[in-house]
Amino acid sequence: MSPEAIELARRIFDYHHLNHRPLAADVMLVLGTNDTRVAEFAAELYHAGLSQKVVVTGGLGHQNDLLATNWGRAEAEVFADILVFRGVPRDKMMLETQALNTSENLAFSRRVVEAAGLTPRILIAVKPFMQRRVMATHAVVWPEIPASTASWPGTFDDYCNDQLPPTKITNIMMGDLQRIWVYAARGFSAPQQIPDDVKQAFHRLVELGFTQHLISPDPVLH
Repeated sequence: MSPEAIELARRIFDYHHLNHRPLAADVMLVLGTNDTRVAEFAAELYHAGLSQKVVVTGGLGHQNDLLATNWGRAEAEVFADILVFRGVPRDKMMLETQALNTSENLAFSRRVVEAAGLTPRILIAVKPFMQRRVMATHAVVWPEIPASTASWPGTFDDYCNDQLPPTKITNIMMGDLQRIWVYAARGFSAPQQIPDDVKQAFHRLVELGFTQHLISPDPVLH
């Protein structure tokens, strides 16, 4: 990636990341994804005493796009194995293996939690650049339950690695940014303020070709 594109990507990463301080909760939701660091960080949160019950959510989504894992089984099952390897007892977990998107992650986890007779505060472990979308979705799907997010710490530069290089992450973040206003318009999530510099970064990155994860090839952001 060019220095210009890297700087624009940093701007979008910082907008997505809400910098929540992890708050103790009754239940921690661990949202499945292609980045296993989410599960690793969730194990740290568990051992820090921030929650003693864990719902791991994620099905076989994203099989043919940038988020594809090729694991051959539900994200929740893969993440649960990582949590167990890192010392989280299996009997402290509830698995939700059907969700195919963020809204379903929350809605289906809600069913699991309510079926267990819990009325909790929740802590949601996610990728750093999913924090804003997750909280916007929570505001529609499960608004009566207090929630905060927690993510592996670090900057955009820290986050990227050989498995998730800057070009791939930037394309994914662009799709997540577009979904913030598209899904709000469809009633799937709460509207978010998008600063002018973030809008400018989005449009410039579209011009530079970072469109692989967009819903439409002709996005509009006013």
